[in-house]
Amino acid sequence: MGAVPAFASVSEAIEMARAALGYLAAADAAQLAAETQAECLRGLERAEAVLTAGRASFLSTFTVGKGYSADADYSARAWLMHRTGITRGAAASHTAWANRAETHPVVVAALAAAEVSESWGRAICRWTDRLPEQYRQESDELLVKAAAAGLGLADLSALFAEMYERARADLPDEDPARGFADRGVRLETTFQGAGVLTGDLTPECAAVVAKVLDALSAPAGAEDDRTREQRYHDALAEAMRRLVASGMLPERAGQPVKVWAHICLADLLRLEGSSALQEEWTAQVRARWAAHRAAASETGASDGAWLDGDAAEGIACDAAMAPVVTGDVDVDALGDLVRLCVELDARQRDGTRDAAWAALEQAVIGKAVDLLSGPGGLASFLRRRQLGARLGGPSLPLDIGYAETVPAGIRNAVLLRDKHCQWAGRCDQPAEACQVHHTRHKADGGPTSVKDCVLLCWFHHQIAIHRWGWTLVLNPDGTTTAWNKDKTKVLHSHGPPVRPG
Repeated sequence: MGAVPAFASVSEAIEMARAALGYLAAADAAQLAAETQAECLRGLERAEAVLTAGRASFLSTFTVGKGYSADADYSARAWLMHRTGITRGAAASHTAWANRAETHPVVVAALAAAEVSESWGRAICRWTDRLPEQYRQESDELLVKAAAAGLGLADLSALFAEMYERARADLPDEDPARGFADRGVRLETTFQGAGVLTGDLTPECAAVVAKVLDALSAPAGAEDDRTREQRYHDALAEAMRRLVASGMLPERAGQPVKVWAHICLADLLRLEGSSALQEEWTAQVRARWAAHRAAASETGASDGAWLDGDAAEGIACDAAMAPVVTGDVDVDALGDLVRLCVELDARQRDGTRDAAWAALEQAVIGKAVDLLSGPGGLASFLRRRQLGARLGGPSLPLDIGYAETVPAGIRNAVLLRDKHCQWAGRCDQPAEACQVHHTRHKADGGPTSVKDCVLLCWFHHQIAIHRWGWTLVLNPDGTTTAWNKDKTKVLHSHGPPVRPG
């Protein structure tokens, strides 16, 4: 490493670093040779290590001096979230490095010298945290030197394992439950309800999770082209679905998933061939729900998962649904509605029911729609775009009803008849691992009856049909036929079920 350049002030150094990174961010990487791209990537990783060390040093001092209190924040982590615009997870990561500046000065110094990457430095700290304090610095030094000399992460892990075994004899008071106390799982909901799952599992939990994922992630047939990671994801979803359906969760009693369908009144009034403004309004409503999901992920709200599109259609296929119609009360429309009603009442008293009376009646109905569609509704949206009226007013529930679901009798009859997944390409998943699928989706008017429902496992129901667009029909003789979205492949099940006698 060369000598550190001198700057007139910290602010000048920060601006110079920002300018240099801005130059790299604006560079056209496609115009550079692969060797130059590789050099840039290596340099950025070194810069990331140095940045981590610098931030840890400043944040450690900032925390000790309670500099965050000047902005009325209660902790350095809160200050980072509120004053620098980062997420809770990022703030936790930064404060963790600030703590390591005190407990692992050797590793932080190695980061500042760009001798190890940030992620490798974090791994070294996590390992040596398990050692007694008197061994920590020496172990950090040995691992950092080994990393700088070119030892790989797996070899570093093996080297630490030897250190740990040697130190075990000096740990008579070691708490065997320490690893258990460090356990934790975090689920963060991101854009459109997607999730990021991270955590630290105890050895026994990791073994059980691995066993479950391996058991449920086997390929489901020749048409299954999922990657191993995708199959593990789907295995986790299947394990959770089976647990929900088992009746072993509190206050669930084995009921299927419940869906609350939020429908704005203006949606129900929208006609085919909507205008561009109507589509824009719809996009804004979707964005508001996306914002709600994002807020719920940060606040830890437990009001269910917010889904739309194919995901919502798939999960709703075998769910108890309660549609809710909402609207916003537009107080500004109330005065016009009262005036029109007075005029209409006067005409009714005169007994005159001419064209003017009919037009007045239509105006009353239209103003009533405006009143309930409100500032957040379609009519209000179109009016605001033309007149620039201010948005305001809360959304209020206007009606709630219960849509048709799969009754217990029909569900039991389908289970008794099919016994396992009835996918046309053959699948042996047992009934307890399956969902009841409407061969014609409920949203398209599909009836709920034994002859119109079929058992499908989670993969063939949620992935093959609702994601990949396959169609499956239940034939009168009990067999099934399926074809893919572009109808280039058709599958037929085995012969019809054996009939008694």
